[in-house]
Amino acid sequence: MPRTHLTLPPECLAEGFYTSEVETFDGLPVRTFLPAAYEVNYPYPLLVFFHGQGGNEEQILRMAPDVSRRNYVCISLRGPQPLGPGLDGEPGFSWGPDAPCSTNIEDYVVRAIEQTRRRYHIHSERIYLAGICEGATLAYRLALTFPERFGGLISLNGIMPRRACPLFRLPALRQLRVLIGHGIANAFAPLTMARKDFMLLYSAGVDIRFRTYPTTHRVHSDMLRDVDRWIQQVIETESE
Repeated sequence: MPRTHLTLPPECLAEGFYTSEVETFDGLPVRTFLPAAYEVNYPYPLLVFFHGQGGNEEQILRMAPDVSRRNYVCISLRGPQPLGPGLDGEPGFSWGPDAPCSTNIEDYVVRAIEQTRRRYHIHSERIYLAGICEGATLAYRLALTFPERFGGLISLNGIMPRRACPLFRLPALRQLRVLIGHGIANAFAPLTMARKDFMLLYSAGVDIRFRTYPTTHRVHSDMLRDVDRWIQQVIETESE
C-alpha cells in the first residue's frame, strides 16, 4: 500500500540537517539530511549511514552532501555502546565487537527507516545501507540477513562479520547489489580481508563491485563520489 506522508512546514523541507528521535525508543536519535530543492512528489532513494567505532550519527552524516546534495534523503543512527569523548571532544559510540545485530538494533534501524518514510517521499525499493569501518560490518549483517528489504549495501573501509556471518539466504542474496570501497593502506581492516569478502560474495552470485583508493582507514573523497555514481548506475539499470 502507498505510504502517507506528514505535511511538514516549509522550513522542514529546506536542504539541511535535522535531528529527531525514533518513536517508542527513548532517546535514540535519527539524524536526517534533506537534499536541496526537495520535491515532495519525487520518490527519493534513502541512504542509511552507520558510523565507525568512536564516531557518532552527526559526524558521519556530514559526509552526505559530499555524496550528493540533490539525489538522496539520508539518515544516520547511533551505536548503542558509549565510548566517551574522542580527540575532537565529541561523544563517541560503537556498534560492538564484530557489530552483532541484536533485536534492539534491528528494531532501531527498521523503525528509523519507517519513520523517515512517513515524513518524506522514499522509494520503497531504493533503500541503501552505507557503513563506514565498524559500521560496515553492521550494514553487512543487516543486508545479508534481510536482503529483500534493501536495494543495496555500501561498505567503505569495512569488512564482513567474522563470526556467524549470515550467508544462508543465497537465493535472495543474488538480488542484492554491493559496493566495496577500500583504502589500500588500511591497517585496521587490511585490503586482503576486503578482497576475500569480495571473492566470497562474488562466488555466491552477488552483484558486487570492488574499488580501491589511495588512503588508510579514512574515507577518501573519491569514495563518496563513487557511491553516488554507483547508485545512479543501479537505478538506470533497474529502469532499463
